[in-house]
Amino acid sequence: MTLHLCDRNPIVAPEALVAEMVPPSTFDDVSFDSYLPSPDEPSQAAALASARDFAERARAVRGGGKRGLFGRRSGPAHGIGLYLDGGFGVGKTHLLASIYHAMPGPKAFATFVELTQLVGALGFINTVERLAEHSVICIDEFELDDPGDTMLVSRLLTELSAKGVSIATTSNTLPGQLGEGRFAAQDFLREIRKLSAIFQPVRVDGPDYRHRDLPPAPEPRTDAVLADLANSTPGASLDDFTALCEHLGTLHPSKYKDLVDGVSLVCVSEVSPAMDQSVALRLVVLADRLYDAGIPLTTSGCKLDEIFTEEMLAGGYRKKYLRATSRLLALSRFAETTAAQPG
Repeated sequence: MTLHLCDRNPIVAPEALVAEMVPPSTFDDVSFDSYLPSPDEPSQAAALASARDFAERARAVRGGGKRGLFGRRSGPAHGIGLYLDGGFGVGKTHLLASIYHAMPGPKAFATFVELTQLVGALGFINTVERLAEHSVICIDEFELDDPGDTMLVSRLLTELSAKGVSIATTSNTLPGQLGEGRFAAQDFLREIRKLSAIFQPVRVDGPDYRHRDLPPAPEPRTDAVLADLANSTPGASLDDFTALCEHLGTLHPSKYKDLVDGVSLVCVSEVSPAMDQSVALRLVVLADRLYDAGIPLTTSGCKLDEIFTEEMLAGGYRKKYLRATSRLLALSRFAETTAAQPG
């Protein structure tokens, strides 16, 4: 029987959110040694060296702590920070996951959205207590979408850093530019500068590897072909796009990972441009969860690079939508090579 994501309503215990803060399975085996800098992009080799150096210094921070008279520890040393900035698909997450694997536990790896969801589920003080003994917090796709998140993340990272937790992040926006185009950044300049002070920014340049030497986005399937494919593929799901968007609106984004758990192929019919910004942002989170899990995606309706309208792409969430488009196209190409073709 074909699965329907719209029929699923996962329940996620707050404690599970902490336990699940690990790199996506596609990055289980990456390391500094497996990162291959492009000879045409010197910044990639420099970023690799910076990531190695960060991991070495962060290990020393957590293993040490200042010593006072008679050799007594006076408390943990201040954590250090690394900010990997660059375009899409240049290997930033590979480097971030390599840092995670190189550090002793306890440690955590989460997207920015997952981190804010953790605070929402556990509360601020409980989150600080649970993460205070970590050697490192790795935050992928660091983004500030509203003033509340600015205040929240600034305070959280400041307190964790003061407790000796080192912070490594990736983003497409340099720390001093966080919040630009999304809200009145000048009103929160103090908070943004506080965040900037935590990190050493390192630029990673290069073309999006997901688009290198690859054909354009696959043409959408017909509804009939899509249904046949879903019915003939074990573990596949099939949902109408509009209904799926409505269902996503009933779920907290922290549940999206469990929503697609165990699904082998996601089929979505009658795809159309997102109706509004809230729908678009939910689709971004879903795209991230599908990409992290390596679940192929195939659709009917409009092309996947037409989901986010020109108006949306001209706004403050442009980089977020471009990243989601890049990932959706990669998943759709994956489906072309892995999904069984109906006879």
